[in-house]
Amino acid sequence: MLISAGEASGEMYGAELIEALQQAVAARPEFERLECFGVGGERMRAAGCETVVDAAQVAVVGLAEVVKHLPGIYREFHKLLREVDRRKPDVAVLIDFPDFNFRLAKQLHARGIPVVYYVSPQLWAWRQGRIELVKKYIRKMLVIFPFESEFYAGHGVDAEFVGHPLAGMARPEPPRAFLRAVGAPEPERTIALLPGSRRREVEMNLPTMLQAAALIPGRNEFLIPVASTLNHQWVSELVHRYWFPLTRKRAELGQETPLLGLTNDARTTLASARAAIVASGTATVEAALIGTPFVIVYKLSPLTYFFGKRLVNLPHYGMPNLIAGREVVPELVQEKFTAHNVAAQLCELLDDGPRRDKMLSGLAEVRAKLQAEGARPADRAAKAVLGVLSH
Repeated sequence: MLISAGEASGEMYGAELIEALQQAVAARPEFERLECFGVGGERMRAAGCETVVDAAQVAVVGLAEVVKHLPGIYREFHKLLREVDRRKPDVAVLIDFPDFNFRLAKQLHARGIPVVYYVSPQLWAWRQGRIELVKKYIRKMLVIFPFESEFYAGHGVDAEFVGHPLAGMARPEPPRAFLRAVGAPEPERTIALLPGSRRREVEMNLPTMLQAAALIPGRNEFLIPVASTLNHQWVSELVHRYWFPLTRKRAELGQETPLLGLTNDARTTLASARAAIVASGTATVEAALIGTPFVIVYKLSPLTYFFGKRLVNLPHYGMPNLIAGREVVPELVQEKFTAHNVAAQLCELLDDGPRRDKMLSGLAEVRAKLQAEGARPADRAAKAVLGVLSH
């Protein structure tokens, strides 16, 4: 079986799916064993997938950035195709990451390999012309948002709502906070900063997040989970470049110096946090499902934003707001994404009161809409994949 997941969220879903497939195959004697290879990262490797292409090599965001990395992506793409020709998988599961995976679907279809697409690209938001690619190359769509099955049904595509993968995971129990475990002074509260899972996203989002963090009064502890698709040392160096000048300035003004540390687990970090600043993307759904109040932020290069704004026609940027049909979480995008705006919004969510209560209620509504009845999402997805394999 080929599995292709090019981003941190996708490879987390891929790892969950592999584990569910292994259990399902073990219970069905008509299947001898499960062998997986493809595109992924640490989580998928830990689940038993041989990653011919590491997700970090192809996970690039933005028009200018894609052009810059195109030769390397092209090489990785053809390395994967050579393995496809050598191993001849019985089925392929492609997870989100449409620019790469739609091209891969075309090649797989030409080789007679059935393709299941798990976690739909947001065709309902932009580039709806790609629906023709889905109809031509994809055997079955497994969607994670309830409105997507209706969208695809209207276009004659076989689609099944399996529930959001994160909705099937238990809420993590917050451990003793990261910095307190190494003897740092007890903070008043923990705040999570999630700048994204791709290098360019972090470069664009993290500096302003850190500036906002330095404006929030009190003895706070800020935690930054590092996505599996990023180099931990690189993130650490980036943090040091921006954070220490900011904390020195606070010290010179006689203010308390906030604490900051890196973690490896976004969900546990969110569960530990009183509130969060989250880059638009899958992490906003994680925060909503865990129930941590947060602010959505995002910044793109001017060129990418200029063209993207003209292609997308949606009332909201953040997925929790799209699911709820209204603004549950404040959105600070591009020119609105400033340190002062973020700090002002976040400070209103830190203390108990009507603003925090209203958001908690809205997040509970989003959670309810993302849960499918019956088996957990990964098990439903595994059953659908094996169903395609059986036909």
